[in-house]
Amino acid sequence: MKKVIISGGGTGGHIYPAIAIANSLKAIDPTIQILFVGALGKMEMEKVPKAGYEIIGLPISGIKRELSADNLSFPFKLTRSLLKARSIIKSFQPDIAIGVGGFASGPLLMVASLMGIPTLIQEQNSYAGVTNKLLAKRAKAICVAYPNMEAFFPKNKLKLTGNPVRNDIVNSTNKRELAYERFGLQPNHKTLLVIGGSLGAKTINESIEAGLKMIIDSGYQVLWQTGKPYAERAKAAVEALKTPYAQAFDFIYEMDLAYALADVVVSRAGALSVSELCLVEKPAILVPFPYASEDHQTKNAMSLVEQNAALLVKDKDAKDELVQTTLRLLQDVDKQQELSKHIKKLAKPNAAKEIAETVLSLI
Repeated sequence: MKKVIISGGGTGGHIYPAIAIANSLKAIDPTIQILFVGALGKMEMEKVPKAGYEIIGLPISGIKRELSADNLSFPFKLTRSLLKARSIIKSFQPDIAIGVGGFASGPLLMVASLMGIPTLIQEQNSYAGVTNKLLAKRAKAICVAYPNMEAFFPKNKLKLTGNPVRNDIVNSTNKRELAYERFGLQPNHKTLLVIGGSLGAKTINESIEAGLKMIIDSGYQVLWQTGKPYAERAKAAVEALKTPYAQAFDFIYEMDLAYALADVVVSRAGALSVSELCLVEKPAILVPFPYASEDHQTKNAMSLVEQNAALLVKDKDAKDELVQTTLRLLQDVDKQQELSKHIKKLAKPNAAKEIAETVLSLI
């Protein structure tokens, strides 16, 4: 029986690709045993068991950019995580370890490679992070979502697969009626989908809250995922308008239905969000998170903007420009069709299957 460890997490952008890889491995070989390794206290500890997989947490955390007491404890957390990773690997005895990014993938893949277990890295962004660049030296294969990644990794190890996306999103067409029912919105009304990411996006949320009445008064409706920190405030803003044309949720699990409903999408530019938008062929306005490591969200967004496949509003300009840009796009059907046509060309619908096949070929 084949055994696989998948390690990483921290945000939905790491977790959902990891689950998509696991599901594809199971589809090819139902007997395969899969164990996830995440970071204690992070969202993978909740989301992975919901998807039906076992997960063990490491006591690892990231290094904060500002001076912080947490940084002083980092060497101790790292040492404990390396020791726990070794114990997990000795106990589970995997045939391969996969890293999808996030705190836990560093210690787990480092220990696995030192113990002679083949490792595979799945790099989601157009700009590689420090951890993956270090791990790449010992990795057997590196699956990437963007071309020209030889700037960061050995060319002979690269495989351009795209980012793995949940199967329900790949099959999100023809679900519009079901989506209206699920989200309590009105049929025959153009819909703006706002995605703040799993942890929320303060600038996007504040901009949408300020312009919510204007969007609705212009004849559109809003489906708004806020993230937990902003949820109560957003729900209060919707309630105050007493309108059937807006709904706010802290988190949307049925993203296939949300995309089915959307005519235009406002989103951060995390790697997973960008990959999903390509697959569902939606005209999008991207507002990159400017403090992402190495500013990788801006680089992700620019890879679309340069292909005339999305619009970009900088985070610092969002409060002044986001709502106006959104209304212009909602009103311009030709521009919507143009963006959809170009974003579709960038889609990689078979990414999870290709990565799973690469994993199995390494065992």
